[in-house]
Amino acid sequence: MRPELLVDARAELGEGPAWHAAANRLSWVDIHAGDLHFFDPQNKTDSWISLGEPIGCAAPCQSGDLVIALRSGFATLNLPTKKLTRLVNPEEHLPGNRFNDGKCDPAGRFLAGTMDDAEKEASGSLYSYSPGGSLKTLLTGVRISNGLTWSPDHRTFYHIDTPTRQVTAFDYDPSAGNIANPRRAVTVQPELGWPDGMTSDTEGMLWVAMWGGAKLTKWDPATGQLLEAVPVPALNVTSCVFGGPHLTDLYITSARKGMRAEQLAKYPLSGGLFRVQTKIQGLPTFAFGR
Repeated sequence: MRPELLVDARAELGEGPAWHAAANRLSWVDIHAGDLHFFDPQNKTDSWISLGEPIGCAAPCQSGDLVIALRSGFATLNLPTKKLTRLVNPEEHLPGNRFNDGKCDPAGRFLAGTMDDAEKEASGSLYSYSPGGSLKTLLTGVRISNGLTWSPDHRTFYHIDTPTRQVTAFDYDPSAGNIANPRRAVTVQPELGWPDGMTSDTEGMLWVAMWGGAKLTKWDPATGQLLEAVPVPALNVTSCVFGGPHLTDLYITSARKGMRAEQLAKYPLSGGLFRVQTKIQGLPTFAFGR
């Protein structure tokens, strides 16, 4: 499992990969640049749209639009027209916060979390926005909201608050979108790096990107055991998602943020987009809408 460099993007904060099955392409973001990227695996090209403000994440909509989490809140984006439709901003009262990681749940809700952009205060929250327009707060007191994914039966939700070095599991009610019964599923040892973005496969294993660790890790949430560590030629590995026609291609984002000159010399591909071709099938990227 050797990562292949797809785009030497040199992104400051590459994040949020999402597989758009209907369009057979990948979207990902460069958060502080405010850029929403699209990678076409057929012709191996990467294009982007600049949105003029930080963007934490994006997900496909059943309508063909995208639902996105900007610094200014949730919005939808129509790609042919580039029209942005604002939905709701739950944190107008917190100008130091921004949205970070997010994705849609199996029922079509958009879940996205916030964080203090200065990475000092536990002022972040995790929100759930329904296709009907209702907003629900699932978690508060979060430092860096990251790594959302579900179990194959959709009854367990996993979330990472990066500074805790833990993956927390919750009971998940797909019909109501509620979480309950938090418990520790994984504890990440300091020598591995900081847990960042995450996805899961059809066997229920968790794939966690390691900020500062130059690797992608695979964990069994039932035992908390580290099963595999895949070296990535980028220091700050930020997130991952399964894609491709059979959901066996593992796309990996990375970042150059905060790297010193000697670190960039050792990991010059940091900020790139990578892919690992596996024999493992991942869960799909769920779409927004009913």
